[in-house]
Amino acid sequence: MPVKVDQELCVGCGACEATCPVGAIKLNDVGKAEVDESACLECGACVGGCPVEALSL
Repeated sequence: MPVKVDQELCVGCGACEATCPVGAIKLNDVGKAEVDESACLECGACVGGCPVEALSL
């Protein structure tokens, strides 16, 4: 199961985008993280990189 983003907690800092090794996370038009489920490796690198714990596996 790909990484899930809690849009309520996401502050749009981009830390998850920077830590994703395959570029599966991008900030959307409103500045919140979105995961490309087809590209996500489910490695959890972004989960550990999120300072507000908005991501989960």
